[in-house]
Amino acid sequence: MTRRFARTRAFAPDPAAPGRYCDMPGCEHTAGYRAPKSRFALNQYFWFCLDHVRAYNASWDFYKGMSPGQIEAQLRADTSWQRPTWPLGHNGAHITEDALRDPLHILATGRSTQNRRPAEETPPDLREPLAALGLDWPLSLDTLKSRYKELAKRHHPDANNGDRAAEERIKTINLAYAALRGRVLAEPKMAAAG
Repeated sequence: MTRRFARTRAFAPDPAAPGRYCDMPGCEHTAGYRAPKSRFALNQYFWFCLDHVRAYNASWDFYKGMSPGQIEAQLRADTSWQRPTWPLGHNGAHITEDALRDPLHILATGRSTQNRRPAEETPPDLREPLAALGLDWPLSLDTLKSRYKELAKRHHPDANNGDRAAEERIKTINLAYAALRGRVLAEPKMAAAG
C-alpha cells in the first residue's frame, strides 16, 4: 500500500493566520492570507481573504515610485543580498601574490595536490619556469597561454602604477613563458618522431 502525504496547496490559508476578518474595508470574510504593507515594511502585513489578497498581489509593484537609476541600484544590491562587496585587494587591504602562503601552488593552478606529478617526472630545466607560472608538467599550450595572460594582466606595470616589483615579476613571467612555450611546442614533434 502506497502512502500519500498531504500536501498543502500554494493558495491554502496561512496556518498561523490570526482569527480576524479581512483588512479590506467592507469585507466580512475571514482573513487567512498576509501581504506586506509596503516595500519599506516587508515584515508588517495586511491580512486579507483569498479574493482580496489576489487583487492586492496583482496590483503590487515593489519598484513603484522609483527612478530607473534607483531600480538599477536596487537590482545590483540584491545580487549580493544587500551586503557590501569589493574586489580583492581593495578596501584598504592590499593582498599580493607573495603575501599568500601557498607552497603547493594550489591556489595558483586550481587543482588539488593529488593530481600533481612528483618533481622527479618534471624535466629539471622546466621546474623553475613552471614554479614561476604556478603550473605543472605536462601542460597544454592552451593552459600555458591562459595562465600567462592572467599573470601578465595582473602584474603589468601599467596596472600596478609603475611598481618596480611588478616590473621585475612581469620579466620573470615573460622568461618563464618563453621557455615553456618552446618546450610545449617541441614536445608533439618529439613524440611524432619517436
